[in-house]
Amino acid sequence: MLLGLFETAGPALIFAGGGWLIIRGHIGLGTVVAFITLLRRLYQPASQLAGLHVDLVTSYAYFERVFSVLDLTPSIVDGPDARPFPTARGAIEFRDVSFAYGRGTTDAVSHVSLRIEAGETVAIVGGSGSGKSTLAALLPRLYDPTHGAVLIDGIDIRTITLASLRSHIAVVHQDTYLFHGSIEDNLRYAKPEATLAELVEAARAAQIHDFIQTLPDAYGTIVGDRGYQLSGGERQRLAIARAILRNPRILILDEATSALDSVNEGLVLAALEPLLDGRTSLVIAHRLSTVMNAHRIVMLDHGRIVAQGTHDELSKQSHAYADLVRRQTLVAV
Repeated sequence: MLLGLFETAGPALIFAGGGWLIIRGHIGLGTVVAFITLLRRLYQPASQLAGLHVDLVTSYAYFERVFSVLDLTPSIVDGPDARPFPTARGAIEFRDVSFAYGRGTTDAVSHVSLRIEAGETVAIVGGSGSGKSTLAALLPRLYDPTHGAVLIDGIDIRTITLASLRSHIAVVHQDTYLFHGSIEDNLRYAKPEATLAELVEAARAAQIHDFIQTLPDAYGTIVGDRGYQLSGGERQRLAIARAILRNPRILILDEATSALDSVNEGLVLAALEPLLDGRTSLVIAHRLSTVMNAHRIVMLDHGRIVAQGTHDELSKQSHAYADLVRRQTLVAV
């Protein structure tokens, strides 16, 4: 502010003083004009130098916030006796599991007991806030249950190292995250040592290879930040190809088709068939079209299991599930 005042008043003061000196014959007019021109040229660098202090102080505040996050200690860590889990069949058990996001809050998942056999596809359905995604998040230890235990092949996952546990799990979310890089780089995120032939095989299985071939640089095409140059269905199929390339024993599909139109949903469902085959799969969905062919459907309400069975069984035996089917049928019509 003070510098701006000098910038405005400075030339006027110099003209006043310089005019008096010119009248006295001590200096010429050209000297005064040259001095003012030089002074104006000095204002911008002086202003930038003054602003540098403000930028530094602001940057220090930003860095403090960034490093405070980087210095946080994760709440989920390997236990002192944690051991690697090199092989897995994929049998999952939720044993009387409860979880709340904070003290004094209502359980998001409450006393859930559920066993999923190796190679079985189990769909979890229910209204918003029923605990579907929370239950799935307990499996890769994004959270630990506040009560009960989650087991894989009869082993409590808290006794397994996080790296080996998560190496057996792949997740396809509703909001797929793609990096600002090529399609090849995004696929290799799942398996850095994969060959181009393996990438092509995974892309074919995910029904995305033919589309990639139409792009200017094929697998070298840059997808943009978060994959903004691709449609929602193309991003989902690319995420499925990435999961196929990882070849996990356990697969979690968390609302993988809920944001897609019917055309893209059909393409993604076709891409999911080879991914689900032979793997233990936990499918979280609102749309019943994605879960009707599951081996078993489990319905949650307020964090508790209220019904389970096949689609046909639940349609006849569960009023809540039948109501869900009816409402979705009306929406589709």
